[in-house]
Amino acid sequence: MDQLLRLAEEHGLHIVERAGRTRGGFDPRSRTIRLDPGMSARTTRSVLAHELAHAVLGHTPTSQPTLRERQERHADEWAARLLITPAGYARAETVRGEHAPSLAFELDVTVELVLAFQRLLLRERVA
Repeated sequence: MDQLLRLAEEHGLHIVERAGRTRGGFDPRSRTIRLDPGMSARTTRSVLAHELAHAVLGHTPTSQPTLRERQERHADEWAARLLITPAGYARAETVRGEHAPSLAFELDVTVELVLAFQRLLLRERVA
C-alpha cells in the first residue's frame, strides 16, 4: 500500500474516502481518487491501483461505451502489472491452481486484476 500512496503523491493526486456509486473513482479536474469506505484491504489496494492507472494513463470520463470499456480494461491491466509479478503469479498458480478467486486471495488482489493479468499473459504467449 505504501508504494501506491507514494505513486499517488508523485503524481500530485489526492485520495479521499467517500461513498459513491462504484468502489472508486478518479476526477481528473481535481486530481482526486475516491475510495469507498469499508472495503477490505485487498479490495482497497486493488481499487487504488486501478484508479491510479486512470490518472497515470490520462483517462478522462466518457459516456461513450466502447472507449469507457477500453479505459477500464487498460486500467485493470496497468494495475495488474503493478501489483502482480510473473513469478508471484506462477507461485500462486502452483499453490492454488487456475481458479481466479483463489489466485486473487493468494496474490492479495481482486479477481478483476487476476483476470487482467491472465489476459496480459495470454497476449504475451501469442506474440
